[in-house]
Amino acid sequence: MTAQIIDGKALAADIRKDVATEIADRKQRGLRAPGLAVILVGDDAASEVYVRNKRQACEEVGILSAYHPLPASISEAEVKTLIERLNEDRTVDGILLQLPLPDHINSDTLIETIHPEKDVDGFHPYNLGRLAQRRPLLRPCTPLGVMTLLDNIQFQYKDKHAVIIGASNIVGRPMALELLLAGSTVTVCHRFTKNLAEFVKQADLVVSAVGKPELIKGDWIKLGATVIDVGIYRLKDGTLTGDVEYKIASERAAWITPVPGGVGPMTVATLLKNTLSAALLKDSV
Repeated sequence: MTAQIIDGKALAADIRKDVATEIADRKQRGLRAPGLAVILVGDDAASEVYVRNKRQACEEVGILSAYHPLPASISEAEVKTLIERLNEDRTVDGILLQLPLPDHINSDTLIETIHPEKDVDGFHPYNLGRLAQRRPLLRPCTPLGVMTLLDNIQFQYKDKHAVIIGASNIVGRPMALELLLAGSTVTVCHRFTKNLAEFVKQADLVVSAVGKPELIKGDWIKLGATVIDVGIYRLKDGTLTGDVEYKIASERAAWITPVPGGVGPMTVATLLKNTLSAALLKDSV
């Protein structure tokens, strides 16, 4: 068996085109373009790249991006004051607080400061709570992007056992909620899980979001399974790899995401879609 590739890059490009078309239509009808405020605290190199890519994507689809770079020495109270001001700004539909933050700043406090209707990352407890209650509003970008990939290959959720590796608030936990909502039987594995291989071997769907290179061995993958690799890691030779031992896994799986080019582009595309959704939500009030 040779797995079919789940091309996140191509699907993300289609989503961007759809968002751009809808924004152009809004402007023709006299409505304003959606606005996204991006907050970057400190000078983390990886975060700077992520923010640059997100702002460029906004520009390409017609979302107005307001950039707020802040020094690493800034106080938590000062960042909170900025978020509160953006909450009141009618031209801002979404607020993106780039993580991680410096150690002296509590990210949970600041995420809770963002108004839930402007929480385009989907991290606010209100939005996660709605997802848990099967009444989603704004949903976390990476898990929703994964669901879009699975929908695109017409994955049948209701009779499948999904195993998620990683229990972060950003991916693992909301991913479990998404798959529960879709009707899958869900197991979440984490750092305290023993016999990880045995859980993976049972999985019809594997979603790994750990960030440890080739943690998931290819021969653990059940024949015919679908494999979604959220992890990404740069090796010493500069090449990128994921959580899954790709070469062997692709010989056993029916479908698999590549790294890069799988989940990553979908996260950014979903952010754009969430920002548009936030603008539409404001229009309806």
